[in-house]
Amino acid sequence: MKRFTAVLVAPWLITLCVFWIYPLVYAFFMSLTKYQTLTNEMTWIGFSNYSNVVSDALFWKALSNTLIFTLGTVPITTTFAVLLAAALQHRSVKLGAAMRASYFLPSVTSLVVIALIFTNLYARDGYVNALCSMTGLPFPENGWLLTEATALPAIMAMDIWISTGYYMVLFMAGMEAIPKDLYESAALAGASKWQQFWKITLPLLRPTLTFVVVINSIKSFQIFIEVYVMTKGGPLGATTTLVYLVYHNAFEQTDMMGYASALAYVIFAILLGLSFIQMMLLKART
Repeated sequence: MKRFTAVLVAPWLITLCVFWIYPLVYAFFMSLTKYQTLTNEMTWIGFSNYSNVVSDALFWKALSNTLIFTLGTVPITTTFAVLLAAALQHRSVKLGAAMRASYFLPSVTSLVVIALIFTNLYARDGYVNALCSMTGLPFPENGWLLTEATALPAIMAMDIWISTGYYMVLFMAGMEAIPKDLYESAALAGASKWQQFWKITLPLLRPTLTFVVVINSIKSFQIFIEVYVMTKGGPLGATTTLVYLVYHNAFEQTDMMGYASALAYVIFAILLGLSFIQMMLLKART
Protein backbone atom coordinates (compact mmCIF):
# COMPACT_ATOMS: atom_id res chain seq x y z
CA MET A 1 0.00 0.00 0.00
CA LYS A 2 2.83 2.39 0.88
CA ARG A 3 4.57 1.61 -2.42
CA PHE A 4 1.35 2.21 -4.34
CA THR A 5 0.89 5.56 -2.57
CA ALA A 6 4.51 6.51 -3.34
CA VAL A 7 3.98 5.70 -7.03
CA LEU A 8 0.87 7.92 -7.14
CA VAL A 9 2.59 10.80 -5.35
CA ALA A 10 5.90 10.52 -7.25
CA PRO A 11 4.89 12.57 -10.36
CA TRP A 12 3.78 15.47 -8.16
CA LEU A 13 6.94 15.29 -6.02
CA ILE A 14 9.17 15.18 -9.09
CA THR A 15 7.38 18.17 -10.59
CA LEU A 16 7.64 20.06 -7.30
CA CYS A 17 11.37 19.39 -6.98
CA VAL A 18 12.28 20.06 -10.62
CA PHE A 19 10.13 23.11 -11.33
CA TRP A 20 9.76 24.72 -7.88
CA ILE A 21 12.31 23.74 -5.24
CA TYR A 22 15.37 23.49 -7.52
CA PRO A 23 14.74 26.89 -9.23
CA LEU A 24 14.20 28.53 -5.82
CA VAL A 25 17.44 27.15 -4.40
CA TYR A 26 19.43 27.83 -7.57
CA ALA A 27 18.06 31.38 -7.82
CA PHE A 28 19.19 32.08 -4.25
CA PHE A 29 22.63 30.69 -5.05
CA MET A 30 22.77 32.82 -8.21
CA SER A 31 21.79 35.91 -6.19
CA LEU A 32 25.11 35.53 -4.37
CA THR A 33 27.11 35.65 -7.59
CA LYS A 34 27.86 37.88 -10.57
CA TYR A 35 26.70 35.85 -13.56
CA GLN A 36 27.80 36.62 -17.12
CA THR A 37 24.98 35.48 -19.43
CA LEU A 38 27.02 35.46 -22.65
CA THR A 39 30.07 33.63 -21.28
CA ASN A 40 28.27 31.57 -18.61
CA GLU A 41 30.85 32.71 -16.06
CA MET A 42 29.87 32.95 -12.40
CA THR A 43 31.82 34.90 -9.78
CA TRP A 44 31.04 34.61 -6.07
CA ILE A 45 30.33 38.04 -4.54
CA GLY A 46 28.30 37.14 -1.42
CA PHE A 47 25.49 39.49 -0.45
CA SER A 48 26.72 42.40 -2.59
CA ASN A 49 23.72 42.09 -4.92
CA TYR A 50 21.35 42.61 -1.99
CA SER A 51 23.20 45.73 -0.86
CA ASN A 52 23.14 46.97 -4.46
CA VAL A 53 19.36 46.50 -4.54
CA VAL A 54 18.90 48.69 -1.47
CA SER A 55 21.15 51.42 -2.90
CA ASP A 56 19.60 51.31 -6.39
CA ALA A 57 17.45 54.39 -7.09
CA LEU A 58 15.61 52.52 -9.85
CA PHE A 59 14.58 49.85 -7.34
CA TRP A 60 12.97 52.46 -5.10
CA LYS A 61 11.25 54.02 -8.10
CA ALA A 62 9.91 50.61 -9.13
CA LEU A 63 8.85 49.87 -5.55
CA SER A 64 7.03 53.20 -5.39
CA ASN A 65 5.23 52.50 -8.68
CA THR A 66 4.29 49.01 -7.52
CA LEU A 67 2.95 50.25 -4.19
CA ILE A 68 0.94 52.98 -5.93
CA PHE A 69 -0.46 50.39 -8.33
CA THR A 70 -1.35 48.00 -5.49
CA LEU A 71 -2.85 50.61 -3.17
CA GLY A 72 -4.72 52.19 -6.07
CA THR A 73 -6.28 49.01 -7.46
CA VAL A 74 -6.88 46.57 -4.59
CA PRO A 75 -9.33 48.72 -2.55
CA ILE A 76 -11.29 49.83 -5.64
CA THR A 77 -11.41 46.36 -7.17
CA THR A 78 -12.49 44.80 -3.86
CA THR A 79 -15.20 47.42 -3.29
CA PHE A 80 -16.61 47.09 -6.81
CA ALA A 81 -16.52 43.30 -6.57
CA VAL A 82 -18.41 43.24 -3.26
CA LEU A 83 -21.05 45.70 -4.48
CA LEU A 84 -21.56 43.83 -7.76
CA ALA A 85 -21.82 40.51 -5.94
CA ALA A 86 -24.42 41.96 -3.57
CA ALA A 87 -26.37 43.52 -6.45
CA LEU A 88 -26.44 40.28 -8.46
CA GLN A 89 -27.23 38.10 -5.46
CA HIS A 90 -30.96 38.76 -5.72
CA ARG A 91 -31.27 38.83 -9.52
CA SER A 92 -33.28 36.24 -11.45
CA VAL A 93 -31.36 33.12 -12.43
CA LYS A 94 -31.20 33.83 -16.17
CA LEU A 95 -30.42 37.54 -15.87
CA GLY A 96 -27.95 36.95 -13.06
CA ALA A 97 -26.08 34.27 -15.02
CA ALA A 98 -25.79 36.52 -18.08
CA MET A 99 -24.52 39.46 -16.04
CA ARG A 100 -22.05 37.29 -14.10
CA ALA A 101 -20.67 35.95 -17.37
CA SER A 102 -20.30 39.43 -18.85
CA TYR A 103 -18.44 40.73 -15.79
CA PHE A 104 -16.28 37.60 -15.53
CA LEU A 105 -15.29 37.49 -19.22
CA PRO A 106 -12.39 40.01 -19.04
CA SER A 107 -10.64 37.96 -16.34
CA VAL A 108 -10.43 34.88 -18.60
CA THR A 109 -9.42 36.78 -21.74
CA SER A 110 -5.75 36.86 -22.71
CA LEU A 111 -3.95 39.69 -20.94
CA VAL A 112 -1.83 40.31 -24.02
CA VAL A 113 -4.92 40.76 -26.19
CA ILE A 114 -6.54 43.12 -23.68
CA ALA A 115 -3.31 45.09 -23.27
CA LEU A 116 -2.99 45.54 -27.04
CA ILE A 117 -6.61 46.69 -27.30
CA PHE A 118 -6.20 49.21 -24.49
CA THR A 119 -2.93 50.43 -26.00
CA ASN A 120 -4.90 51.46 -29.06
CA LEU A 121 -7.69 52.94 -26.92
CA TYR A 122 -5.16 55.03 -24.98
CA ALA A 123 -3.23 56.15 -28.07
CA ARG A 124 -2.96 59.78 -29.18
CA ASP A 125 -5.70 59.27 -31.77
CA GLY A 126 -7.48 56.55 -29.80
CA TYR A 127 -11.11 56.37 -28.73
CA VAL A 128 -10.45 57.60 -25.17
CA ASN A 129 -8.98 60.88 -26.40
CA ALA A 130 -11.75 61.18 -28.99
CA LEU A 131 -14.39 60.67 -26.30
CA CYS A 132 -12.72 63.21 -24.01
CA SER A 133 -12.55 65.69 -26.89
CA MET A 134 -16.27 65.29 -27.61
CA THR A 135 -17.26 65.74 -23.98
CA GLY A 136 -14.85 68.60 -23.28
CA LEU A 137 -12.79 66.67 -20.74
CA PRO A 138 -9.01 67.28 -20.52
CA PHE A 139 -6.77 64.62 -22.03
CA PRO A 140 -3.03 64.16 -22.71
CA GLU A 141 -2.30 65.13 -26.30
CA ASN A 142 0.48 62.54 -26.69
CA GLY A 143 -1.69 59.69 -25.45
CA TRP A 144 -2.31 58.29 -22.01
CA LEU A 145 0.60 55.84 -22.08
CA LEU A 146 3.17 58.36 -23.31
CA THR A 147 2.56 60.87 -20.51
CA GLU A 148 4.25 60.35 -17.14
CA ALA A 149 1.29 61.55 -15.09
CA THR A 150 -1.28 59.31 -16.78
CA ALA A 151 0.60 56.16 -17.85
CA LEU A 152 0.38 54.27 -14.56
CA PRO A 153 -3.21 55.35 -13.75
CA ALA A 154 -4.26 54.22 -17.23
CA ILE A 155 -2.88 50.73 -16.61
CA MET A 156 -4.47 50.71 -13.16
CA ALA A 157 -7.89 51.51 -14.64
CA MET A 158 -7.52 48.65 -17.09
CA ASP A 159 -6.51 46.25 -14.32
CA ILE A 160 -9.56 47.20 -12.23
CA TRP A 161 -11.81 46.51 -15.22
CA ILE A 162 -10.17 43.13 -15.79
CA SER A 163 -10.11 41.91 -12.19
CA THR A 164 -13.44 43.04 -10.75
CA GLY A 165 -15.49 40.25 -12.32
CA TYR A 166 -13.18 37.53 -11.05
CA TYR A 167 -13.33 38.66 -7.44
CA MET A 168 -17.07 39.29 -7.78
CA VAL A 169 -17.53 35.57 -8.42
CA LEU A 170 -15.51 34.74 -5.29
CA PHE A 171 -17.64 37.08 -3.19
CA MET A 172 -20.82 35.61 -4.63
CA ALA A 173 -19.63 32.16 -3.60
CA GLY A 174 -19.01 33.50 -0.09
CA MET A 175 -22.46 35.07 0.03
CA GLU A 176 -24.09 31.81 -1.01
CA ALA A 177 -22.68 30.20 2.13
CA ILE A 178 -24.44 32.72 4.40
CA PRO A 179 -27.66 31.18 5.84
CA LYS A 180 -30.79 32.74 4.33
CA ASP A 181 -32.53 32.52 7.71
CA LEU A 182 -30.44 35.43 8.94
CA TYR A 183 -31.76 37.71 6.21
CA GLU A 184 -35.34 36.58 6.80
CA SER A 185 -35.05 37.26 10.52
CA ALA A 186 -33.51 40.67 9.86
CA ALA A 187 -36.26 41.55 7.38
CA LEU A 188 -38.94 40.61 9.93
CA ALA A 189 -37.18 42.85 12.46
CA GLY A 190 -37.48 45.76 10.02
CA ALA A 191 -33.87 45.90 8.82
CA SER A 192 -33.37 47.49 5.41
CA LYS A 193 -31.31 45.93 2.60
CA TRP A 194 -28.41 48.21 3.46
CA GLN A 195 -28.57 47.28 7.15
CA GLN A 196 -28.66 43.58 6.24
CA PHE A 197 -25.64 44.05 4.00
CA TRP A 198 -23.70 45.99 6.66
CA LYS A 199 -24.63 43.89 9.69
CA ILE A 200 -24.90 40.40 8.18
CA THR A 201 -23.20 40.11 4.80
CA LEU A 202 -19.94 41.95 5.45
CA PRO A 203 -19.14 40.38 8.88
CA LEU A 204 -19.81 36.84 7.62
CA LEU A 205 -17.91 37.58 4.41
CA ARG A 206 -14.70 38.32 6.34
CA PRO A 207 -12.85 35.06 5.42
CA THR A 208 -13.56 35.60 1.73
CA LEU A 209 -12.58 39.26 2.04
CA THR A 210 -9.26 38.31 3.64
CA PHE A 211 -8.55 35.79 0.89
CA VAL A 212 -9.43 38.26 -1.89
CA VAL A 213 -7.37 41.13 -0.44
CA VAL A 214 -4.30 38.94 0.03
CA ILE A 215 -4.32 37.26 -3.40
CA ASN A 216 -5.27 40.52 -5.13
CA SER A 217 -2.37 42.31 -3.43
CA ILE A 218 0.03 39.55 -4.46
CA LYS A 219 -1.24 39.67 -8.04
CA SER A 220 -1.00 43.45 -8.18
CA PHE A 221 2.51 43.38 -6.74
CA GLN A 222 3.54 40.99 -9.51
CA ILE A 223 2.16 43.03 -12.42
CA PHE A 224 4.29 42.46 -15.50
CA ILE A 225 2.45 41.52 -18.71
CA GLU A 226 0.50 44.78 -18.91
CA VAL A 227 3.65 46.88 -18.41
CA TYR A 228 5.72 44.79 -20.83
CA VAL A 229 3.14 44.96 -23.62
CA MET A 230 1.94 48.54 -23.16
CA THR A 231 4.84 50.71 -22.00
CA LYS A 232 8.06 48.71 -21.46
CA GLY A 233 8.41 50.57 -18.17
CA GLY A 234 8.15 54.03 -19.72
CA PRO A 235 7.81 56.86 -20.10
CA LEU A 236 10.95 57.71 -18.12
CA GLY A 237 10.37 54.85 -15.69
CA ALA A 238 6.84 56.01 -14.78
CA THR A 239 5.47 52.46 -15.13
CA THR A 240 8.55 50.44 -14.19
CA THR A 241 7.40 47.89 -11.60
CA LEU A 242 9.41 45.46 -9.51
CA VAL A 243 8.76 42.37 -11.61
CA TYR A 244 9.44 44.26 -14.83
CA LEU A 245 12.71 45.42 -13.28
CA VAL A 246 13.60 41.78 -12.57
CA TYR A 247 12.88 40.90 -16.21
CA HIS A 248 14.87 43.86 -17.50
CA ASN A 249 17.97 42.98 -15.46
CA ALA A 250 17.72 39.23 -16.05
CA PHE A 251 17.09 39.12 -19.81
CA GLU A 252 17.97 42.52 -21.25
CA GLN A 253 21.37 42.86 -19.52
CA THR A 254 24.36 40.58 -19.96
CA ASP A 255 25.77 40.57 -16.43
CA MET A 256 22.80 41.26 -14.13
CA MET A 257 21.24 37.81 -13.67
CA GLY A 258 22.59 37.58 -10.13
CA TYR A 259 21.25 41.04 -9.31
CA ALA A 260 17.85 40.08 -10.77
CA SER A 261 17.79 36.94 -8.59
CA ALA A 262 18.52 39.03 -5.50
CA LEU A 263 15.79 41.46 -6.50
CA ALA A 264 13.34 38.57 -6.88
CA TYR A 265 14.07 37.41 -3.33
CA VAL A 266 13.62 40.95 -2.04
CA ILE A 267 10.20 41.03 -3.71
CA PHE A 268 9.38 37.68 -2.10
CA ALA A 269 10.29 39.05 1.34
CA ILE A 270 8.17 42.17 0.77
CA LEU A 271 5.18 40.10 -0.34
CA LEU A 272 5.55 37.76 2.61
CA GLY A 273 5.56 40.67 5.05
CA LEU A 274 2.69 42.43 3.28
CA SER A 275 0.52 39.30 3.28
CA PHE A 276 1.23 38.67 6.97
CA ILE A 277 0.32 42.24 7.92
CA GLN A 278 -2.90 42.10 5.90
CA MET A 279 -3.97 38.81 7.47
CA MET A 280 -3.24 40.07 10.97
CA LEU A 281 -5.13 43.33 10.41
CA LEU A 282 -8.18 41.63 8.92
CA LYS A 283 -8.14 38.93 11.59
CA ALA A 284 -7.97 41.54 14.36
CA ARG A 285 -11.23 43.07 13.12
CA THR A 286 -13.20 39.83 13.22
